[in-house]
Amino acid sequence: MERLPSWIRQHLAAVRAVIVLTLVLGGIYPLVVTGVAQAVFNDKANGSLVENNGKTVGSALVGQLFTDKDGNAVRKYFQSRPSAAGDGYDMLSTAASNLGPEDVVDTLPVPGVEDEGRASLLTQVCARSKAVGELEGVSGARPYCTPDGVGAVLKVFPAVGTPTRAVSVNQACPARPFAATFEGVTVECGKPGEDYAAGRTVPVRGTAGPPVVPADAVTASGSGLDPHISVAYAELQALRVAKARGIAVASVNELIREHTTGRALGFMGEPAVNVLDLNLALDKG
Repeated sequence: MERLPSWIRQHLAAVRAVIVLTLVLGGIYPLVVTGVAQAVFNDKANGSLVENNGKTVGSALVGQLFTDKDGNAVRKYFQSRPSAAGDGYDMLSTAASNLGPEDVVDTLPVPGVEDEGRASLLTQVCARSKAVGELEGVSGARPYCTPDGVGAVLKVFPAVGTPTRAVSVNQACPARPFAATFEGVTVECGKPGEDYAAGRTVPVRGTAGPPVVPADAVTASGSGLDPHISVAYAELQALRVAKARGIAVASVNELIREHTTGRALGFMGEPAVNVLDLNLALDKG
């Protein structure tokens, strides 16, 4: 029998390898792994779904918003931390904002133009802190934030030398600048569309002390899906939730303690509260 040419034998070997590897890695291996997961970690393998009265209401691993149709916080529920995943906790858009601590200058929206501008990370934090403070009845003030909830940042001209001009770049005219003067120069409000890139960026700390509103109330998690909040943020919300439900604050704080998980392996991370589990416990009374 005549032997097949080497190039044909090589192609046949490659085809056989593809078929075998497809069966093993594309069929047998996934089935075995799925079977083990279902047998040993059934709840977690199926998404750690949470049910209430026979209806699936979410996952213990994925956060969700507790807002009305207009995006306002529902006062009787604990609120989750901000999310940068889509419009909030979108599992198909899981992501962080990728904005860093040096992102402090806004792009102001230009009136009459289809340009919504862009809020810097600093202004996002300031705006969230102000909103949380108003919701919870506490001070939302933070260092480097203006009273109207944007980043307290100046652009100073020239970039080097004695200032001749200072602009509060995150406060669009006709807003009143958070500072009247800077090194003897009157501070101007920001004009949308004007280029201030040549100026020296000067964040102003202001007189605000340590923030009352916790950091996780004003920053999103890396995945945008974190279902937990800090104990401090939960305790900040307790009075509002208690008033909205007409129950004692002590009862709400007790539920917070019951739904607080400790550090992973006893030393990693911080104690945290699962917002969905806590809100379901409140609904059950």
